[in-house]
Amino acid sequence: MDLVYRQNLPLRGFDADLRHALHDAIDLRGIRQHVAASPTAIEKQADGSFVVSLDNGTRIETDCVFFATGRHPKVTGLGLTQLGVAMEENGRIIVDDKSETTVPGIYAIGDVTNRLNLTPVAIAEGHNLADRLFGKAPPREWCYATTPKAVFFTPTLSSVGLTEAEAAKEGDVDVYVSRFRPMRNTLSGREQRTLMKLVVDQASQVVVGAHMLGDDAPEIMQGLAVAVTARLKKADWDRTIGIHPTAAEEFVTMRTRTRVTPRSAG
Repeated sequence: MDLVYRQNLPLRGFDADLRHALHDAIDLRGIRQHVAASPTAIEKQADGSFVVSLDNGTRIETDCVFFATGRHPKVTGLGLTQLGVAMEENGRIIVDDKSETTVPGIYAIGDVTNRLNLTPVAIAEGHNLADRLFGKAPPREWCYATTPKAVFFTPTLSSVGLTEAEAAKEGDVDVYVSRFRPMRNTLSGREQRTLMKLVVDQASQVVVGAHMLGDDAPEIMQGLAVAVTARLKKADWDRTIGIHPTAAEEFVTMRTRTRVTPRSAG
C-alpha cells in the first residue's frame, strides 16, 4: 500500500509530536509513504490496474486509487444568494456566535458553516439553537474550543485542546511527553509504541492540551476532555491516582517536565 500526502508529515492541524509518532506508526504497518508529493496523473491500464504519477517523478502501480480531495459545504440549490445570505468562496455560510446568518431570522448549523465538521458538534449546535429560539429554559452551552477529535488508524490517535504550537502563541508552555511500549506489545513482541503528551500553560499551570497515539486513545481522550474543559491544573492531574496496569495511568504520572517552549510570535 502507498500513501501520498502533500506535507512532510501526515494530519495537518494535529500536534507535531503526534504527527511524528503517526509517521513512524505508518511505517510499522508496512505502508510506503510518499511525503511532500502530489499526484499529477492517474492512468488506467488495459488490465484494469492504475499508474499514479507524482510530481516528484515517482510512478506507483496499483489496483485501486482512493483520492481524498477534501469537502465543501453542499449549498447548491438552496437559493441562499437570492436571499442575500453571505457565503465565502468555498461555499461556507457565514454565521455569528448564535448561528445566525447575515439575513436576520435565517440560521445555519453543522458542516455548512465549515467550523467544526463533526456530528456531535452539529447536534450540539442544533440543541443550542432550538433551546434559544423555542425553549423556556436558558439554552444549553458547550465548550467548542475543547472539542476532542480522533483518527481511527491502527493504532488510534486522539487530541483535545491546544497543540504545543498553538499554546505557545499565548505564552510560555510546559510540555510533558511519554513514549513507551505498552505491556501487551512488550509481551507479544510488537514494536508499536504509545505516545502521550500534555501541554500546560506555564503561568497558570492549567492543562490546555492532551494528545495520544495508541490503543484506545479516543476512549481515554473522552474522559480527559472533561478535565481540559474544566481547566484543571497540572497539580490536579498529579494528585489523581492511576489505575494499574493501564496505559491511561501514564497521564497522571508524567511529573517530569520534558521541555519548556517559549512564547512564539507566530
